[in-house]
Amino acid sequence: MSEGAYSPAPAQAPHSGAAHPPGRRPQRVDRADYEAIAAWIRPGSTVLDLGCGDGTLLRHLRETRQVRGYGIEIEDDKVIACVAAGVSVIQGDLERGLADFDTSSFDYVILSLTLQAVRNTEGIVLEMLRVGREGIVTFPNFGYWRHRLQVISGRMPVTVNLPFQWYNTPNVHLCTIRDFEEFCRQRSIRILQRLVLNDRAPVAALPNLLGSLAVYRFERAGL
Repeated sequence: MSEGAYSPAPAQAPHSGAAHPPGRRPQRVDRADYEAIAAWIRPGSTVLDLGCGDGTLLRHLRETRQVRGYGIEIEDDKVIACVAAGVSVIQGDLERGLADFDTSSFDYVILSLTLQAVRNTEGIVLEMLRVGREGIVTFPNFGYWRHRLQVISGRMPVTVNLPFQWYNTPNVHLCTIRDFEEFCRQRSIRILQRLVLNDRAPVAALPNLLGSLAVYRFERAGL
C-alpha cells in the first residue's frame, strides 16, 4: 500500500492540498492541544487521526499545514460531520487495532484527548508507531494539583480537561505525566518533544503538578 493510502474507499476523497478553499478563512480552533500539534507537523505530510471526532483537527491541519490524511471515528453523527466538512474519514473501532494499515503508511499518527478513553492503551500506542513514523498524543494530566485536591477532598476530579462525572465518564485509563513517561521508557519509546500546558500557557516548572494538559511527540527507539 502506498504512503497514506487505505484500501477501502474513504467517505470523502482527500483534499487537493490547497491551504483552504478560495474565499474561506481557516477555521478557528479552541483546543490548545490542536495548536501544539499543528506546530509539530511538517507541511505537506501525511496524517492519521485516531478518534477524529467531527474532523476539526484534520481540517485545521489541512488548512494550516496542507496535510493529506484520514480520520478514524466510530460514532455515526461524527462521521457524518466529517463528511460534511470534507474530511476523509473511515468508520471503525480503535480497540480492534490498525491491522488494515501497512507499516509506516503515515508520517504522523495522532491520538488527541483519547488516550485515557481507550481500553487497549498499550496495543494502540504500539500500533501508532507501526503505522506511523511518529506518534502524537495529548491527554489530561491526572497529577494536576486541582485533580489531586479534589481526590484528597474525597471526590473524583471534575475540571475543564476532565469534564465528566464519575458515573458518565468515558475515561477508563487516567494517567499522570510521570506515568506516561515511565510507560514509554519501559517500551523503548523515544520521546522527541513534550509540551505541558495550563490554560494554554506552557508549564516549565513542576509540570506533573502544575500542568493540566500534556502533549507528546514520540517514535520507536533505534530509528
